[in-house]
This record gives sequence, C-alpha cells and structure tokens, in this order.
Amino acid sequence: MLTFVENQHPMLILFLNIRMCSCMSLNSTCGSCFLARKTDFYVGAGIDRAREMVLQSFDKHSLAAKKAAEELEKKKAYEEKRLEERRAAQKAKEEAELLEPKIQEITDEEAERIMANGNNQEQPSNSSDIKEAKENNDEEEDDEEDKGKLKPNAGNGCDLDAYQWTQTLGEIEVRVPLRVGFPIKAKDVFVEIRKDNLKVAVKGHAPVIDGKLRASIKTESATWVIEDKKAVILNFEKCNNMEWWNKLMENDPEINTKKVKPENSKLSDLDGEMRQMVEKMMYDQRQKELGLPTSEEKKKQDILKKFMEQHPEMDFSQAKFS
Repeated sequence: MLTFVENQHPMLILFLNIRMCSCMSLNSTCGSCFLARKTDFYVGAGIDRAREMVLQSFDKHSLAAKKAAEELEKKKAYEEKRLEERRAAQKAKEEAELLEPKIQEITDEEAERIMANGNNQEQPSNSSDIKEAKENNDEEEDDEEDKGKLKPNAGNGCDLDAYQWTQTLGEIEVRVPLRVGFPIKAKDVFVEIRKDNLKVAVKGHAPVIDGKLRASIKTESATWVIEDKKAVILNFEKCNNMEWWNKLMENDPEINTKKVKPENSKLSDLDGEMRQMVEKMMYDQRQKELGLPTSEEKKKQDILKKFMEQHPEMDFSQAKFS
C-alpha cells in the first residue's frame, strides 16, 4: 500500500510538467508560497530551528538519493557487462558455425544424377538445385496451420522492421534501434515494462513499441540498457518458462515454433531431475504442435492397450476414449 507521501508524487510531477520548472523552482515555490504564507514554519519555533529542520531533511534525503543512484549505476554496469558477454558468446557461436563443414544431404536419385553428369563444373548448379529442392520439401512439410508463419531467426525469435527479439525457454531479449539524429542517453528514453504490456519510446517521438505482450513476464527482474547510444536492449523473464513464444507483441506476425532450435548446452547446465523435467516439457510441447499424444497421454494409451489385450473377452468397439 502506498504511503501518504507516495500518493502525492503524481500531483507533484504534474505540477512540474505544468509549470515547466526545475526542482529548485519547486522547492522555492513550496518555501515561499506555501510555508511562508500559509504556515508559521519560519517564525513559530524561530528561524534557527526552521533552518535546522530543513538541513536535517536535506541530509536525510540526499544520502538516500545518493545510495539509490549508486545502486542504479552498479545495476547498469552489471547489465552492460552481461550484455557484452551475451554478444561475445553469440558472435563466437556464429563464427564457429561458419567454420563448420557444410555437408549437404541428398537423396539417392540426386546422387545418381550427379554421378551421371561426371562434370565437376556442373556440380555447383546441381548443388543449388539440391538446395532449392530441399527448401521446397521443407515448405511442403509445413502444416496448413503453419503456412504464412515466419521462420525463427538464429535466436529463436524474429527480426522485424522496428525491432528484433530472441528467446530461450525462460528469457526474452529485445533490441530496439532508435532511429533519431542524435546520440541516445538514458534520460532521452521512456521505457515502461509491465506484466502484460511493453512501451519503448524516445521522448518527444512516437513509441516504437506500445502494446500488449504475447504472455506475462516477471517485471521485478526486467532490465534495459542503452547500446552504443543507438539502441535499447531489454531483457526479462517469462512467467511460464516452459514454452516458446510465437510472437513478442499481440499484433506481431507469428513465427513457426516447430522450427525453434533450443541450445543443448543450456540443458547440460541443469541437474538431472531438472533436465528431465525440461526435456519432458519440450517433448510434450512439440507433440502438441504436431497433433500427437504427450508423454502422459501416451502412457495412458499404453495402459489402456495393455488392459484391452489382457481382457479380449470385453467388447470395446462402442467405447469412446478421450
């Protein structure tokens, strides 16, 4: 529950915006227009006592403000370091993938065709044909409900015109380029992270993101930093850390979560029990997306099948199972 003082904050902020004044002006207004004219603050207990009370209040709140600013600076430095580590890890991963040999899997018919040609100069065109055929096969494998959905980016998210987002099972990272003609500082940016909503804007400009999130997030651990004075990087945890998001915002185009590629290295970091649970959740989610029974449903089906085999005298032809 908010205290009486906290309840007055919106009114004071509104006063600052309306008067377009500084904190010094607000302090002067309170001192001259209110305390001096409407109370006996200065003369009731004497000028010296009034000055002492003002200095005591200043010392108290200045120490609190200094401590809060130091904590904020530490948190910002930690997030920037964390961001650099993630970027370095992603770059190392991409470089490693580039160095990996690209082995193209082909069918027996395609192999016979290549051998029949027997001309190395024509093999590149055959390779492109193979690649094109493979892509066409991948498209044909998509279900009707998945047609039109976007392919996930390298971070299992999506690259959109206004921003880019990536995800793991538990976290979301959003990179929002701020296309303005000056170097961005934290004071120039308005970021509002709520449980179900997200807003990112440069003050005085239309919001880049403003709307409802695909699902709920944990606001208490959400952070954001400025990257190279050009973009905002946001990071937050999912409330449900056992599902892949098919979009960041409700109005975004959907990605095909069947083509999401989880990092096995993340699973290896978990202990045995937790890893089994995560693998089971991932398996069940993939089964649901494919319209197949989950591990629990399959277990029930196996039990029912075994029971039916043990009791052939019973007639199950009219039975309905869900």
